[in-house]
Amino acid sequence: MKMEIKEKKENPLQKRVEVCFTIEHDGECTPGRNAVAEEVAKQMKSKRDCVVVDKVESVYGRGMSKGYAKVYDNKDAALEFEREYLLKRNGIEAPKPEPVQE
Repeated sequence: MKMEIKEKKENPLQKRVEVCFTIEHDGECTPGRNAVAEEVAKQMKSKRDCVVVDKVESVYGRGMSKGYAKVYDNKDAALEFEREYLLKRNGIEAPKPEPVQE
């Protein structure tokens, strides 16, 4: 799997960088969301739990996929701005509140 970041867009209001990328994966299946997120985090010099992969779509007839991801400044910003189902798909969980002991 070889990833190339095609476009980066700073979004300081939502504390993130929006990234468009292409992945070459000749002879292999489309890479999973977790593998893509780890590669984006490595290239953007970020942590895995700050990356939310929005979509990865295969290009028909070629060993290539295109995608879109958001790299947040920190995990709290991701929890604040991102939709619940995308956080769940990307394996980013909010810390559960402790039950009150009486």
